[in-house]
Amino acid sequence: NYLLGVGRADCTGPVAEIPLMGYANPEQVGRGLLTRLYSRAFIVAELDDSRRVVFVSADIGMVSQRLRLEVLRKLRSKYGELYRQDNVILSGTHTHSGPGGYFQYTLFWITSKGLIKPSLNALVNGIVKSIDIAHQNMKRGRLFINRGTVENSQINRSPFSYLENPASERSRYSSNTDKEMVMLKMVEENGQELGLISWFAVHPVSMNNSNHLVNSDNVGYASYLFEQEKNKGMLPGEGPFVAAFASSNLGDVSPNTKGPFCANTGESCDNPQSTCPMGGATMCMARGPGDDMFDSTRIIGQNIYLKARELYDKASQEITGPLSSAHQWVNMSDVSVELNATHTVKTCKPALGYSFAAGTIDGVGAFNFTQGSVEGDPFWDGIRDQLLGQPSNKTKACHAPKPILFSTGEMTRPHPWHPDVVDVQLAAIGSLAIVAVPGELTTMSGRRLREAVKKEFDSHGTPGMDVVIAGLCNVYTHYITTYEEYQAQRYEAASTIYGPHTLSAYIQLFRGLARALATNTAQDLPRGPEPPVFNIGNLTLVPPLVADRAPVNKRFGDVLQGVRQQYRVGEVAEVTFVGANPRNSAENVTEHNFLTVERHTSISDYWQVVQNDASWDTRFYWTKGFFGQSKVTIEWHIPQDTELGVYRIRYFGHYRKKLSTSHAVSVPFEGTSSAFEITAL
Repeated sequence: NYLLGVGRADCTGPVAEIPLMGYANPEQVGRGLLTRLYSRAFIVAELDDSRRVVFVSADIGMVSQRLRLEVLRKLRSKYGELYRQDNVILSGTHTHSGPGGYFQYTLFWITSKGLIKPSLNALVNGIVKSIDIAHQNMKRGRLFINRGTVENSQINRSPFSYLENPASERSRYSSNTDKEMVMLKMVEENGQELGLISWFAVHPVSMNNSNHLVNSDNVGYASYLFEQEKNKGMLPGEGPFVAAFASSNLGDVSPNTKGPFCANTGESCDNPQSTCPMGGATMCMARGPGDDMFDSTRIIGQNIYLKARELYDKASQEITGPLSSAHQWVNMSDVSVELNATHTVKTCKPALGYSFAAGTIDGVGAFNFTQGSVEGDPFWDGIRDQLLGQPSNKTKACHAPKPILFSTGEMTRPHPWHPDVVDVQLAAIGSLAIVAVPGELTTMSGRRLREAVKKEFDSHGTPGMDVVIAGLCNVYTHYITTYEEYQAQRYEAASTIYGPHTLSAYIQLFRGLARALATNTAQDLPRGPEPPVFNIGNLTLVPPLVADRAPVNKRFGDVLQGVRQQYRVGEVAEVTFVGANPRNSAENVTEHNFLTVERHTSISDYWQVVQNDASWDTRFYWTKGFFGQSKVTIEWHIPQDTELGVYRIRYFGHYRKKLSTSHAVSVPFEGTSSAFEITAL
């Protein structure tokens, strides 16, 4: 028995003009909203409340060091020593459709156009609020664990790298991806259901890099389906039941199950370089199972949800036993790894290889770089040397056979480009060990790390531990491939920033944490070097907010293009309004809802809200015009099970009004479509 608490809070942030974080495509900025992003928090405490563990899964690309440090600072000012570096795990789902701008290291600062305070604040406040809600609702309860296989939802996107691993190792596994889902179910003592955490390895990239709507991708859709089912009659994002679909060792795992094809010719490009005969690597893209990216997101998300529901319903293995947690900061650019009694190797200063610029079949790079590059290119090397300086011979030798494109560990202006100090963290809830990894482990890397941690527990008197990997925790350090995969230098290997022995270093470090937990000596672990906090100015490339303007003889919220009078289920109701910049709303009201779909109940002459902007059936598009003018289009993709009757769509915004040269206010407004009828097919 434990004390258990769950909480969910909105962490969406600004949905317009902010770069979306994940594909590093400068063109991919937010222009609206498909679904809200949430932080989901789970607290487990011992009955005497002597120890606690907090696990947070947030619908974001990854947790950044800056984000973690700010969240922990807030928690400390609220709760003192209750929530600390060692017992709070922050994990990102790895959606590629959430706002960026919450990073302090220069590489990410550049790709997300600066440190964007409204974006960072929305995440900090949302995560802290979800923990607050869980903290305030602690109840006696029980934990159950279950595991099962998810089919038809992933492929390995670097199968040629995977084949570099020893045949003897590969023969122990039936697949080149981890198909297993691990699920933790939480139930109150009186049988009331609280929530669940599912860990499953898949990239949330069903939405591709042409998407401009903020959303939580396939795993977010799985959360949505589970929460909608358990919180009956509630709007999306409301209700007590919390279902998190968290990331795991997803480094080389794609949801685009049809595999890679040349966009121009339609032929397969499943080759070691992922290139096409015409158009090269930029043409080679993977396809999901659906008709379009929305459909693929739905199909993969539903697969994951259905397996989770089955595992949840059948979960009977109870978790009992004490809680423990350990955390260290480590300078990952300088770790000595003992491979065996006679052989010691070292990690390197961070650097990215050529294939980093190639991207993957889920999101291709620019300039036609190809994956699997083991040699540089004099043209790009020359440009890099001029702009950024050339890598030192020591770094080149350390990273071999990686040809270095960016020697980020030697680039310090205006601030370091990549972290040196990295978090390693491990928490145990009874027989469940959660390994909090600061990046993206490939399938085989994850298997090796899980096995090493389990062995360490076994050999120190704690046998039978279930070890699960939580990905994208605490600080982002790109990818972690095996030493063998590293030799092939595809995208994941080129992005293994601390060199060929990165995985071995992590295995050594996490074994140390496991040993400390098993022998109850976590308090004796050295804390390690504290990470820096850079004083980053407010300089961003996000356009400044200007005064919004409505067209002549129109007001904000006026309908520009109305709905039809009648729709059938399965059709799309669409209305366009005189709009204003959605950033005005995000900066005023954290949990601002941009739209509602409302049904008329004739008995009481009342409009009942049936959908909001967190619904997967609604889409909110913002189109920027000239001189402060803009339009908002709202679509409602009418589901098959919609009750027939009379409906309307409403839009809620804020326009920015200048009172003087230095002072502006945001004024709320709303718009309403005319009523329309939904009829049977």
